Amino acid sequence: MTDTLRPPQTVAATADGAAAPQQLKRSIGVVGGTLLTLSCVTPASTLFVIVPELFSSIGSATAMAIAIGSVLCIAVAFCYSELGTLIPSAGGEYAMVGTLAGRLAGWLVFIQSLIVVMIVPSVIALGTADYLAPVLHVDKPIAGAAVMLAATLAGLLDLRANAWITGIFLVLEVIAAGVVSVLGFAHSNPHHPSLLHGVVAGDGGAVSPVGIGAIIGALGIALFVTQGFSTAVYLSEELENPRRTVSRTVLWTLGLSSAIILIPVAAITVGAPDLQTLASGDISGMVATWSNSAVGTFISLCIALAIINAGIVMVIQNSRVLFASARDKAWPEPVNKAFGTLGRFGSPWIATLAVGIPGAALCFVKGELLSNITGVAVTAMYLLVAIASLLSRRGHHKHASAWRMPLWPVVPAVLIVVLVYIMTQLDAEPLLWTGGITAAATLYWLFYLRPRQATRWVISLPEDQQG
Repeated sequence: MTDTLRPPQTVAATADGAAAPQQLKRSIGVVGGTLLTLSCVTPASTLFVIVPELFSSIGSATAMAIAIGSVLCIAVAFCYSELGTLIPSAGGEYAMVGTLAGRLAGWLVFIQSLIVVMIVPSVIALGTADYLAPVLHVDKPIAGAAVMLAATLAGLLDLRANAWITGIFLVLEVIAAGVVSVLGFAHSNPHHPSLLHGVVAGDGGAVSPVGIGAIIGALGIALFVTQGFSTAVYLSEELENPRRTVSRTVLWTLGLSSAIILIPVAAITVGAPDLQTLASGDISGMVATWSNSAVGTFISLCIALAIINAGIVMVIQNSRVLFASARDKAWPEPVNKAFGTLGRFGSPWIATLAVGIPGAALCFVKGELLSNITGVAVTAMYLLVAIASLLSRRGHHKHASAWRMPLWPVVPAVLIVVLVYIMTQLDAEPLLWTGGITAAATLYWLFYLRPRQATRWVISLPEDQQG
């Protein structure tokens, strides 16, 4: 790791005097960045797709688990905010980790992010068919592939235009969450269980208390309920004044997404007629009971739009990762040239297609396996970012202009312990798949990238962010 703490190169400098790589255009501020990032969290999709799993396992303790998970995510957000302002690059995690912990560490975190890049949009898109059911019946893989292709076309547009598109969809998400909150609190069950002392429906209608161990076991899901706020660091080259806006975008997104999810969860808990209904997780059914079937249909369609919205934002985010990797010479030169090409709207169009088209194909793979592999990759990625945060105040980085997290180094150290524990609780099959991909990538590093360190995998920053 001889390159650890070495100042990153500017994108305007090249080893052979060739033309400088193209740069992304700074066109959005905190509001636009927050809209794009919050759309990637997809709070409505999370509320209606992931939260029901928690209702079935820990019942009325779901709100407590999400609240605890949100607090733990503050530590993750602090790490991303500091590193994202210290090293503002479209490369996201790999640029941050590679600059601070060495290029091999950066390469390993890039591989984890690449797994997420190629899989997560497909996993989200596969949920579309269920929520289109009130108006249109279509097979899950076909619906998911259609969403991915539509998101890819939207991703080819100018980023400012996409901020408006995703912003409109986001408004519908927030309306749906608001409707659920109002109806749930308005139909509060006078015998509803306490949000602070969880109970869950057992066999035969029995009521079982939820212990601390069960809540801790559910944190693996609760931690990632608000996952997506890290998108801000991928947009850092297109945010105006990233030294200020990256941290604000990350923290605003985490706060807003936590509120948009947690308030409806509390409303559903107190509004459910009984624990059996709560455990079923049929939120659309409860909404229809509280109001009528038309409102239930409206909520379902809002969720479908939220999934499409998430697809657009993820394609935008993930294409920037490939763009940055090409600029940093991660691949053979023809591939670097292709991924680094910008289209007429200023977006990396070949990189966008390279994310969207395989994503459509992955919709025909078993969704459960894709989700589990993604869970391993996200956990490993967060772990490497937390480790890099421990190295963020050494050498010339110690006095660099950047947002600094409070309670350093305690925050990243505690986060590392939590993420290692989560990793030990994951299933063996996705661990093997992710481990195999990582091992193959390590061989690529050893036999192709490492012997060409002067011209390959040269982590860089935009010229206007040096000094």
